[in-house]
Amino acid sequence: QVQLVESGGGLVQAGGSLRLSCAASGRTFSRYAMGWFRQAPGKEREFVAAINWTPSITYYADSVKGRFTISRDNAKNTVYLQMNSLKPEDTAVYYCAAILRWGPVVADRSMYENWGQGTQVTVSS
Repeated sequence: QVQLVESGGGLVQAGGSLRLSCAASGRTFSRYAMGWFRQAPGKEREFVAAINWTPSITYYADSVKGRFTISRDNAKNTVYLQMNSLKPEDTAVYYCAAILRWGPVVADRSMYENWGQGTQVTVSS
């Protein structure tokens, strides 16, 4: 198991950028694929992006492709989400999560066992 703590959220104007971080505890971080999800008020938690334990393999939701970039630093036990060209509809609580599998399952929130507490991102118009 890994414990996850997100940071980096905040208030930004439309068109701006933010970088979220997710710090993981434990020595097995490099074995996990990592995902970012988000949940807006009144909506279900949705998939944003995922990265394999080999950092070159990534997967994005269509809504963020070309604007968001997921990356990881296994030496620092940290995964990042660089968010550019932010839109008001990106406003949500962003969560990172860890999974020991890869494939289409990484977009399914029910497959993740480990979650952080979330960080709020608010994009003003």
